[in-house]
Amino acid sequence: MTGVKRKKKSAVCWKIHALRCEDIKLWCLRRFPILEWATNYNLKENLIPDAISGMMLAIQQVTQGLAFAVLSSVHPVFGLYGALFPVIIYAVFGMGRHVATGTFALTSLISANAVERLVPPSSNNFTTSNNSGVLGLSEFEMKRIGVAAAVSFLGGIIQVTMFVLHLGSATFLLTEPVISAMTTGAATHVVTSQVKYLLGMKMPYISGPLGFFYIYAYIFENIKSVQLEALLLSLMSVVVLVLVKELNEKFKRIIKVILPIDLVLIIATSLACYYADMEYTYGLEVVGHIPEGMPPLKAPTMNVLSEVITEAFGVALVGYVASLALAKASAKKFQYSVDDNQEFLAHGLSNVIPSFFFCIPSAAAMGRTALLYSTGAKTQVACLISCIFILVVIYAMGPMLYWLPMCVLASIIVVGLKGMLMQFRDLKKYWNVDKIDWSIWVSTYVFTICFAANVGLLFGVVCTILIMIFRFPRAKTLILKNMKEVECKFRTEANCESLQQVKIVSVNNPLVFLNAKKFHADLIKIIQKDNASNQAYDDINKCEQNTLLNPLSNGSCRGESSLQPCLNERRALILDCSGLTLFDYTGVSVLLQIYMDCKNQNINVLLAHCKASLIKAMQYSENLGSENPIFFESVSSAIGAIQINRNFNNLNEHSEV
Repeated sequence: MTGVKRKKKSAVCWKIHALRCEDIKLWCLRRFPILEWATNYNLKENLIPDAISGMMLAIQQVTQGLAFAVLSSVHPVFGLYGALFPVIIYAVFGMGRHVATGTFALTSLISANAVERLVPPSSNNFTTSNNSGVLGLSEFEMKRIGVAAAVSFLGGIIQVTMFVLHLGSATFLLTEPVISAMTTGAATHVVTSQVKYLLGMKMPYISGPLGFFYIYAYIFENIKSVQLEALLLSLMSVVVLVLVKELNEKFKRIIKVILPIDLVLIIATSLACYYADMEYTYGLEVVGHIPEGMPPLKAPTMNVLSEVITEAFGVALVGYVASLALAKASAKKFQYSVDDNQEFLAHGLSNVIPSFFFCIPSAAAMGRTALLYSTGAKTQVACLISCIFILVVIYAMGPMLYWLPMCVLASIIVVGLKGMLMQFRDLKKYWNVDKIDWSIWVSTYVFTICFAANVGLLFGVVCTILIMIFRFPRAKTLILKNMKEVECKFRTEANCESLQQVKIVSVNNPLVFLNAKKFHADLIKIIQKDNASNQAYDDINKCEQNTLLNPLSNGSCRGESSLQPCLNERRALILDCSGLTLFDYTGVSVLLQIYMDCKNQNINVLLAHCKASLIKAMQYSENLGSENPIFFESVSSAIGAIQINRNFNNLNEHSEV
């Protein structure tokens, strides 16, 4: 007996040990996403596209790093470090395989407020002659990067804290109109900050409420001080960049490798500035001396943390929101998943750790991510390869950037923000789908322009919540029609086997940003569960679902079946929308996403009892197929269409035989 007990005890211990090992493995895969995709990396298929994308990305990382460092009111060399260290950290912890993190215009603009407030240019008079001994830069420059690094450090700590508190689940409050308006408004701020370089003007740093308008007022008051040489060079650079990038996009399938116009322009204008001595002949502002080598490890200026809390919260929220939107877009495009909470950890560590290497706040940028799309990048290996080229620039090519004109650098930044600025086109889409979302977009954009990106984001979220609180009680609840007639039709129809693989789901509540994500997840679970079933006979289900902030239950399944399997036929999902009385842009987007997901799985999606406004909103999308109708007056008519379509297909098969 004692031997049996020992065997049982050892078996239990072995199971516990195996369970613990499995839990540890799952935890590591969840917290270190690089372990999942790196182990399945296909060198033969993916290395060449990733290498090409990495080389192209490095060019953009260098130019944006220099420009965004200047935008952050620190020395340009710190932008190169910001294009290196955060990329490595995110590649390990981030889930967006096509997201290019690094220096970011919006976070740089926010951190500049703290730098200019705590280390104003007037303090330079006392420290110009003092060399700090670090990278050969003055104490003034080191004080400035100390403040910017402190903002990055505290912003990262806030993001990691949000990860610990599992606040990633609250991202459903960040609706697409709010994010679009905030990023567009912030991009407008960045363009405004570059106007002084485009025009070659000397002007003081202007920020604060309505600072956007004060900048343009100052420019118009001092319009005579515009430097003609800088203006002409800026116009030429913008025209060349836009023209070549449009041609690259148009002929990318033919030429395969796009022309790195950013690099060509940097080399050409730097050589022209050097040989024509434009810095002294025309007074053209250039980037200046770039120190060689890597920075030493040093903690940020900790004694200013209490004074940069506002900017740190702005960096944490704005950077995360913009990055998460890009990560979700890439996951949707390339069909993988992104954990909202894990992204808090990835971006938090990408801000905390690099802050010890004199890095400014980081986040993912739309231009760089779009570049990875267009050049065919497969994984984060492309970003890691870009780090190799950035190291070459830091150690060998830094001094060559001395003669790069600031107006050219500003032109590259402005053209790089084209994707964000083109979001103005979304206004037409929101107007056609939901005019309240349109009004939220406009008001959020106005608040972002008048105040700041973090203020605009906060206003948009609060405004969205308040509007939904007032809209929900007004939503009329419709009583579902009795479905006995349809069930009777199922049983008495002579060709009822054609209805074997039909699933009916009834949506009885509003579908808005509050419950859209849960609705999508639970409906996909139902479909996946149905796919995994190996039963020979399937019942026709009528599952009544409550989707408002509650999990979708599988419902009760009724029906009688003596049907033969029809595995070679397309399945059908009918959504009874008779109770869907209120929706917004996010809800419509989720319905369209469900349509596309089911279409990819060979499932026909039909919608019954739809309001005219819902039909109009969904038909506005280009993704909606026009070959077969998907909107029907009733569930019975939808089932009738399925019968006719399948009978027609069977007839074609018999005629071919």
